[in-house]
Amino acid sequence: MSYPIDTTRPAPPAAGEPGYRPDSQSRFRTCPVTSRRIHAQAEAAVKVNAVTAIVFLLVGTIAAVLIVLTRWQAVHLLSATWFYRLLGVHAMSMLIFFIIFFEMAVLHFASTVLIDARNSAPKTSWVAYGLMLGGALLVESMMWGGKADVLFTSYVPLRADPLYYLGVIFFAVGALIVTGVFFANLVVAKRERTYEGSLPLVVYGAATAAIIAVITLLHGAAIYIPTFLWSLGLMKVDPEVYRMVWWGLGHSSQQINVAAMVAIWYMLGALTIGAVVLNEKISRSAFVLYILFISMASAHHLLVDPGLGPAWKVVNTSYFMYMAVLASMIHGFTVPAGMELGMRLRGYTNGLFGWLRKAPWGDPGFSSLVLSVVVFGFVGGITGVTIGTEQINIIVHNTLRVPGHFHATVVSGTAMAFMGATYYLIPLIFQKRVAFWRAAKLQPYLFAGGMFIFTVSMTFAGNFGVPRRHWDITFSQAPYSVPFNPIVDLLLAFVALGGLLAATGAFIFVGIAVKSVFFGQALGPVTRGVAMVGVPQGITHPPVHAADVDQRNAELHDASRGIMGPAPGTIVLVLIFLAVFALYFFSNWKILSFLWRIG
Repeated sequence: MSYPIDTTRPAPPAAGEPGYRPDSQSRFRTCPVTSRRIHAQAEAAVKVNAVTAIVFLLVGTIAAVLIVLTRWQAVHLLSATWFYRLLGVHAMSMLIFFIIFFEMAVLHFASTVLIDARNSAPKTSWVAYGLMLGGALLVESMMWGGKADVLFTSYVPLRADPLYYLGVIFFAVGALIVTGVFFANLVVAKRERTYEGSLPLVVYGAATAAIIAVITLLHGAAIYIPTFLWSLGLMKVDPEVYRMVWWGLGHSSQQINVAAMVAIWYMLGALTIGAVVLNEKISRSAFVLYILFISMASAHHLLVDPGLGPAWKVVNTSYFMYMAVLASMIHGFTVPAGMELGMRLRGYTNGLFGWLRKAPWGDPGFSSLVLSVVVFGFVGGITGVTIGTEQINIIVHNTLRVPGHFHATVVSGTAMAFMGATYYLIPLIFQKRVAFWRAAKLQPYLFAGGMFIFTVSMTFAGNFGVPRRHWDITFSQAPYSVPFNPIVDLLLAFVALGGLLAATGAFIFVGIAVKSVFFGQALGPVTRGVAMVGVPQGITHPPVHAADVDQRNAELHDASRGIMGPAPGTIVLVLIFLAVFALYFFSNWKILSFLWRIG
């Protein structure tokens, strides 16, 4: 048993000792809640990246509302031109700018705050932020101005204004610089002995995200620089090569999200209910699997490309992708198991799920954590593995099943986790109370519930062949008709309903964040054991294990407990997950057998 966040904070080296630097002992404040030393420049970097991320979340959500009201055939709001334009705006604003700006905040936070370290290169951090912001604004202006109607993937030979590609390059270079600062911070922290032993697990997970980010951004440079030159008419770019290299960026960029999301799962578990890590080596090994195999899984986007051999496709989407899936399944067990064990060590030992019933469901950080895990696993994970198989992918590749899957992972999973983290960042980093506290308690349920309806309805609509990225599925001006099952209209109505509910949850979150950060009430003194409006329970009532924690831990791990071990409730939940997984996987192949009859 270990802890996701290091609780040992050795004193910094004194004058004359190895690692001492005069400027390393200044410009810190001590958090009155956690007693951690927080470097002023690191704190500023966390703040500005997190706030910028939420601005792009707002832009992406506005575009999402307009898109979903267009895909709903009964409304069909936008013209074809604006539908495809806003589809690109939505994807870039959400999948790239919102997510990556927040991940940069996570990297600054993990490499300084969680190990009591300083930002080793504050000026460089601001240069990186300037490049990222400038690049993002340049891309947004090109898309809104109609000079980059090439969608998120911008496949060659679709050509955007050269400034669009230049903006993407600026953004990517800035993000790459931040990852360099992250690793520099870790080196300096080790030299200045701000932590002992191995990196805390949460920081280790952030390091995994940073490594994947480097791999991802190098893929981006390898394809966007030539494409920029191609847009100027200076060279040629082969469309098939573009697709192959681009997906090393497009898919892997979402795996930065997964690593960062899982790291936040561990952190929120520790902050909200005192979760522990069952086995440090296993959790760290799972992060390593992400690094080794997640980029290989990008091949499932290329399964229908004729220029790639079947052996390459099968190896990458079967053996390699399944190793990455194994990593997620390991975390999908260790995170809730650590939560259960943490609660049992606090004395909540009744039955299989007594620990779950007694959990702080009114804490938006905790509810965001649980909902992120559940929707990511049960919807995103199961659908992703299924459509990643070559035979099924050939049929569903360009249907709504694909966005149904990645909205369940990136939005319901990653964005939900980031929202949960924000509810703790507001009091701990911004030193403000969370505004609209009652709404904050309901927001995770509204957002996750809407996304669940949205993604499941989208997946079923895809089963009936409804195409993705399509303005008008009725083909009203075409010389032929494409009839769909009448249930499709109902499913698209549910897609719209779920999307609008989720968008409402996102707007509430943005409103809470803006009000809290810019106009909110100061945190003030926090008295442990006394509830405060606008302050999560994990701060006012920090989870503390029972005094006889070692004895309890030994009893829970006793061999007499059998296969159920110290976390029997989680074992039951995992068995339910595997049963749903098997049923869904079997049903897909059963349906496939009806379509591909032999004999």
